[in-house]
Amino acid sequence: MVTAVSVVWWVRFCRSERCCGARFSGRVRVYVKNGPVTALVVSKLDAGQPLQVFLAAKLGISRRAAKAMLDDRSVWVNRRCVWMAHHQLRQGDTVELPTAYQKQEQPASKLRILVEDEHFAVVDKPSGLVSVGEGGVEGLLREQTGLPTLQAVHRLDRDTTGCLLFAKSARALAEAVALFKTRRVTKIYQVIVSGVFERPSSTVEQELDGERAVSHIHREASSRDASFLKVRIETGRTHQIRRHLAALRHPVLGDREHGMKFARDPRLLTVPRQMLHASGLELPHPLVPGATLKAHSPLPADFRRCLKLFEMGK
Repeated sequence: MVTAVSVVWWVRFCRSERCCGARFSGRVRVYVKNGPVTALVVSKLDAGQPLQVFLAAKLGISRRAAKAMLDDRSVWVNRRCVWMAHHQLRQGDTVELPTAYQKQEQPASKLRILVEDEHFAVVDKPSGLVSVGEGGVEGLLREQTGLPTLQAVHRLDRDTTGCLLFAKSARALAEAVALFKTRRVTKIYQVIVSGVFERPSSTVEQELDGERAVSHIHREASSRDASFLKVRIETGRTHQIRRHLAALRHPVLGDREHGMKFARDPRLLTVPRQMLHASGLELPHPLVPGATLKAHSPLPADFRRCLKLFEMGK
């Protein structure tokens, strides 16, 4: 029999393993301020099960859906991020994941277009969608606009939100891609990272995959445990911001790949995705001499909730 109890852990007083390591039987919903976490404690009968099988059975989902959770690195076992489907569970293990993950809002059926003209469109990309590929923003935008020639000029990671530029013709695409290879494109990101970022401003110039990569960082706000940063990138290497900040030991909150693999602070369990938002994009218009193409995307709701959770927002 699975029993459910509600517990409130106030973060200010939950710093030790004595508190966070408490054992309960059955299914526990833990509310950390405004961020709920679902915790599943492994019983004697469940011991020895692979993690994927356990999740599917306890959450009433398919094994494929359980595997997707693991691939997203949104599952924690005894406060360690685990993504191996065949990880064998032991009696007393605590399996945790953000409750919000199970009830994620589906992306709006209609994509929000921030800026548009006859050559380009800048879309406000939601989280949970790839930029290009099956079920991605590119295909959805083609359907929405009726323009089968639309193509993404650049990419954003699946869980990164914000400004994403699309070209409406082959000529527009070629000109924009050429421009992106120069330093004339301004790309601004907002990000929440772990820890107190001490310097008001700094520049990281560190090669990634053998190529030059430059990120300019400005601290917007900070609390005891996290910092809110604005980052301007000169280059666009794969996972550049996430990798640069991880190298500085200030990983992006919610980044399961380059970020922390152990969650001592229970609030980290409630962050459903990497807190990285492409808030601004500006470039000389590739096809209109003297004109500027400029777009701004406001912070999404989950980002604002995370700021509030870490005491940097109202």
